[in-house]
This record gives sequence, C-alpha cells and structure tokens, in this order.
Amino acid sequence: MARIPSIYPHVWRVPLLIWQGLFFVGPLILMVAMSFWLVRNYRMEPDFVLANWERMLTRDYFWSAYQVTFLRASLAAALASLFAFPASYALAFKVSATARRWAIFFLIVPFFTSYLVRVYAWQVLLAESGPVNAVIGFAGMGPFTMLNSGFGAMVGYLTLVMPLVVILQTFSLAAIDRNLIEAAWNLGASPRRTLVRVIVPAARVGLILGAVFAFILSFGDFVSPFYLGGSKPPTLSILIIDTTKSGQQWPRAAVVAVMMILTLFTVAFAAVGAAYRRKA
Repeated sequence: MARIPSIYPHVWRVPLLIWQGLFFVGPLILMVAMSFWLVRNYRMEPDFVLANWERMLTRDYFWSAYQVTFLRASLAAALASLFAFPASYALAFKVSATARRWAIFFLIVPFFTSYLVRVYAWQVLLAESGPVNAVIGFAGMGPFTMLNSGFGAMVGYLTLVMPLVVILQTFSLAAIDRNLIEAAWNLGASPRRTLVRVIVPAARVGLILGAVFAFILSFGDFVSPFYLGGSKPPTLSILIIDTTKSGQQWPRAAVVAVMMILTLFTVAFAAVGAAYRRKA
C-alpha cells in the first residue's frame, strides 16, 4: 500500500508564505504594475504603457544617479569589510567566549536607537565648527568641509552597516575548526599565510554575506546621502523622492524602485552563489 505523504511539515511554512506574500510579493507586483501606469491631471490611471520606462532609462540623470549609488554602495561594502575584519578577528580568536558575547551585545545596542538620530549626531560632529574639526585644528589644519559631501555620506553608510558586518564576520570566524589552523602551523605556515590560505577561505561565507548586506543597506539608504551627503549628486533613493514631488509621478518613481530591486537581486544571488560555490 502506497504511503500518503504527510502535510504536517508543510503547515509550518504557511505563516511565512503568507507574510512574504502580503508584505513582499504583493507590494512588489503592485509596484511593477504601477510602473506601466499613467498620470493624468495629477492622478494615476491604470494602463499598460512603456512611456515611464522609456523616459527614465533614456535620461542621463537616471544613469548618473545609478552609477553614484552603485559605486558608493560598493565602496561602503569594501570599507566596512576591511575595517571590520581586525575587530572580528580579535573577537573570534583573541578574547574569551564571555568577552565575545558581551562585545556582540554592545554591537547590537546601536540598533536600539534610531538610525536617523545617529545621523543627526554625525551632523554635529562633522560640522565645520564641530568637535572633529576642533581636534584637527589643534594640529594646525582645517577646518575641513565634511558635511554635504561624499565623505559625509560614507560616514553615514559605515555607521549603518559596520556593527552588522562585524557580527557576521565574528560568527563566521569563530566557527572555524581550530584544528585546521593548528595543522597549518604544524606544516610551517606563517601567520600571514595561515590567514590568507586557511582562515579567510574557511570564513568565506560570512565574509561575503557581510559585504553583501553592507551593499544592500547602503544601496537603498536615503538618510545618509540626504542629511550628510547634501543630496548632490543624487542617489537613486533621492531620485525617487524628487520624482514623486514632480507632478506626482509615482509610476516613474516605481521604475527607479524596480531597477533598484533588480540590481539588489542580481548582486545578492551572485554573492550567495560565490559564497556557497564549491571548489573544483
């Protein structure tokens, strides 16, 4: 007699599927559909035209904003990964498990406060008459203009992503089998060679996922480029705001948003593929 498959294991997936359908798939479908609508007399009317896509994808300002957003997000991911690695390495190999747990806790604490509040704090710190320029002034330099610039925006990006990148890298490094490291030492590998040939490849998944999360968060961020970067040059998130303010052009803004989502999906799938790809 054939055994009837049990549906019990699939029941637990239903809440997740409902949640994803209501709050991700549904809005995404609506946004894609909206990108084909028209605005007449400041009112959106359902339609199926390519005018919005043609207008946005043939404009230099869109591709300029796309390039700025992509390059800044890539730079933020690279800098966050590089700056976080020494701290993650120390937490994984140089401190006790108790100290590591407390460090992870304090890395989570910044998420208890609003990201906007932290960005406002940076506005005070980076102002021309702020504490940072005051310290630089003691060395006979400055004051430097750090707000309303790419530097200010990058500071905001790193404020957003650094704690998360450190946490992901720490978990990945702490999970490495110590026997692999000891074997490398017994075979005469130097500390630098052990780091490059053993530790980094073994922690590849966490390192790549940390970088891709940093890219995703920076790519879609609006707060830092607006309040610390001065909106010039505009990023895609700022372009969405400007587009909606221009004649209530929500369909054109939807085109920008869809392009952002397609980019993030492409980067995320490529990164996950690289993280879990097996060596030949």
